[in-house]
Amino acid sequence: MRIVIAGGHGQIALRLERLLHARGDEVAGIIRRAEQAGDLLAAGAEPVVCDLESVSLDELASRMEGADAAVFAAGAGPGSGVARKDTVDRAACSLFADAAEAAEAAGVRRFIVVSALGARNAPEPRGSDSVFAAYLHAKAVADADVQARAGLDWTILRPGRLTNGQGTGLVTLAESTGGGAIPRDDVASVLAALLSEPGTAGRTLELIGGSVPVDKAVASLTA
Repeated sequence: MRIVIAGGHGQIALRLERLLHARGDEVAGIIRRAEQAGDLLAAGAEPVVCDLESVSLDELASRMEGADAAVFAAGAGPGSGVARKDTVDRAACSLFADAAEAAEAAGVRRFIVVSALGARNAPEPRGSDSVFAAYLHAKAVADADVQARAGLDWTILRPGRLTNGQGTGLVTLAESTGGGAIPRDDVASVLAALLSEPGTAGRTLELIGGSVPVDKAVASLTA
């Protein structure tokens, strides 16, 4: 497959790019800054410099022509304020989905979103922790937008608290998991497996560490 990843320089995205390249897929990662290109090349991905906060729909769709699948793994990141939670975590996700649909004639139907566990029924942001609340709300709104698109074979993945510990390859993957942590290594492994399993389209899934090997956890969703 040829797979386009939004947020191609993110920690999960770089891990996913390595996995996909190793199994023989062609990968392109969308990045904001040209100086990030070397890290993508080292991961086996083609760097595509494109600012998702300012790019037009037509230009973004042209960058996705010829792709078989798309993964939205972008995020405003730590240190960003309320405004960028909306422009990146919500608006950029919707634009990326629009571009996938616009490029659908070229085969871009498979669409996976990396969301967040707390995005389920996230309230409007208010109170002292307004930035984190805005992040969860932006993710929830973006998820709902993608879930309403009949033109995409979408899957929403909501990982728990992310860690940089070494992946175990053992997870809990279900519509509801409860709270928990998950290494970024294992999130990337689950994303790679979901891309290979079209039967998981139309599912919104939560992910935390567990006791089931990744391949079996994904396969069980379509059994």
